[in-house]
Amino acid sequence: MNRVALIGIMIENNDVSDEINSIFHEYSNYIIGRMGLPKVRDGLSVISVVLDAPSDVINALSGKLGKIEGVTSKSIYSKAEEV
Repeated sequence: MNRVALIGIMIENNDVSDEINSIFHEYSNYIIGRMGLPKVRDGLSVISVVLDAPSDVINALSGKLGKIEGVTSKSIYSKAEEV
């Protein structure tokens, strides 16, 4: 059962962009869209990613991103169980 979710990502280390993009590629079948705001403030970038995926996939993607040094990620889920 799929859910629609938004993952908010704060990046304080722009040297990890290749690692982040590799993870996005791994989950590309589930990604509806993404928007990046580079250098919101010196050294801080923000990415939002919208997914249509099972909860365990969303959690796995957010968890992998959050394990990267200098990256914080949080997920917000739709209330609907199935979309």
